[in-house]
Amino acid sequence: MAGPSDKARFYLEQSATELNALERKKIFTREEISSIAKKRSDFEHIINARGSHPADYMRYIEFEKNVDALCRKRVKRLGVRYKGAGQRTIYFLYNRATRKFSGDLVLWMQYIDFARKDKAYKRLSDIFTSVARLHPTKPDIWILAANYFMDTQADITNARSYMQRGLRFCKNSDVLWLEYAKLETIYVGKIAGRRRILGLDIDRTKKAEVDHDGDEDMIALPEVTAEDVNPSLKQDDGVDEVALQNLASAPVLTGAIPLAVFDSAMKQFQDRPRVAERFFVMFAEFEQLPCMPRILQHVLDYLRQTSPQAAETAICSFHMQLFGRDPTDPEFPHALGDALDLLSFTIQQHPSEAVRISEVAVRRLLSLIRLLVNADPAVQKASRVALRKYVRAMEGGEGTGDRVVSLAASLQQEGKRHDAETLVRSSIKHWAANEELQKLYSALET
Repeated sequence: MAGPSDKARFYLEQSATELNALERKKIFTREEISSIAKKRSDFEHIINARGSHPADYMRYIEFEKNVDALCRKRVKRLGVRYKGAGQRTIYFLYNRATRKFSGDLVLWMQYIDFARKDKAYKRLSDIFTSVARLHPTKPDIWILAANYFMDTQADITNARSYMQRGLRFCKNSDVLWLEYAKLETIYVGKIAGRRRILGLDIDRTKKAEVDHDGDEDMIALPEVTAEDVNPSLKQDDGVDEVALQNLASAPVLTGAIPLAVFDSAMKQFQDRPRVAERFFVMFAEFEQLPCMPRILQHVLDYLRQTSPQAAETAICSFHMQLFGRDPTDPEFPHALGDALDLLSFTIQQHPSEAVRISEVAVRRLLSLIRLLVNADPAVQKASRVALRKYVRAMEGGEGTGDRVVSLAASLQQEGKRHDAETLVRSSIKHWAANEELQKLYSALET
C-alpha cells in the first residue's frame, strides 16, 4: 500500500502538535490520543492509495466531525479555554476530496451543507463559484447557490446573477425557469412586506410623483421587458426607507419582473401548456401579494391565446375562479359550483387527464374545507360531498386507495398536515382494506 503523500505527512505532523495540546489540557487521555493518531494515519494511507473512492474521504470526514464534537463537549464540561483545529481539519479534507473527485456532486453537496451549517459565508461563496464552474449544466447547482444568497444573505443581486447565468447553460430546464420566477416573486414579497411594516403601502393605482430632475436617494430600477435576464446589471438592489416611498408603481412591485421571466420561459417552451400551468400554480402560492391577480391573469391569458382547448387552460381557469374568494361570501357557493362544473366538463373532454384533474379538485377542496369553518353548513356539506366524488375519480373509479396514500404523504411533506388528515379521514371508510391508509389513519387517531 502506498504511503501518505508529502502533504498528508505534513498534515499528520501538524496534527501531532494539536493532539499534544489536547492531552496537555486533559481534554483527551493518552490512550485516546494514540487511538486518534492511528486512525488518522490509517485514513491517510487509504485515501492516498490507488483506487480510493469518495466514500473513503466521507468516512474520514465523519471521523473528524465526531472527534471535533467530542472535543467541544469536553472543553465546555471542563471549562477550559481552547480553540481547536477541528473545523479547519474538516475543511482541509473536503478541499482534498473535491479536488480529487471534482465530478462527484454528492461530495460537493455535502461540502456545501457543512459550510452552510458552519455559517462560513465567505467560504461558501468560493465553493459555489468552484462547483458552478465545474458543473455548469447542472440546474440544481445554480438553484442552490441562488437560494443560498437570497435566503441567508438577502442578496438579490448575487441570487439573480446565479439564476441568469444558469439559464445560459440550462436554458431547457423548466425547473430552473420556475425557480427563477419564484425567486423574483419572493423578492416582490419582501419589498411589499417592508413597505407594509413601514406604513408605506399606499394606493398602488396612483402613480408615485417623480422628480424629473433626478433624486440620488431613489433606486434606479431597470425598465423590465421579457428579455430582462441580463446578469451584467449592476444596480444596487438594497432597499432604504426613502426609496420605498417611490416604489408604488415600480416594476418590482407590479410583478413585472416575474412576468418577464415567465414570458421568456414561454418563448423557450413553446406549445407546452404544462409548463405554463406549473408557473400558474407556483405564482398562486403567493396569494397575499397585491400584484398576484395581475400575474395570474397574464398567465391565464397566455394559455387561452395559445392553448384554448388544453386541459391545463381549464385547470388554471378553475383556480382563477376561486382565487382570493372569501368562503363566507354569499356569492362563493355559486362560484364554487361553476368552477367544479368546469372541471367536470374538462374531464369529459380529456378523459385521459381525469386522474390528474381530479387530484387538482381534491387539493383545492381540501384547502377550502379548512377555511369553511364559519361558512354556511350547506356549503360545508356540499364541499365534502364534492371531495368524496373527486377522491374516487382520482382513484380511477373504485381503485385501491394507493393514490390517496400518495397524495396524503405529499401533503404532509408540503407542510399541509390538516389537509392530509382531512383526506385520510374522508377516505378510510371506502378503502378500509388499504393497510397503508389504515396506518395513516391510526397515526392520526393516536
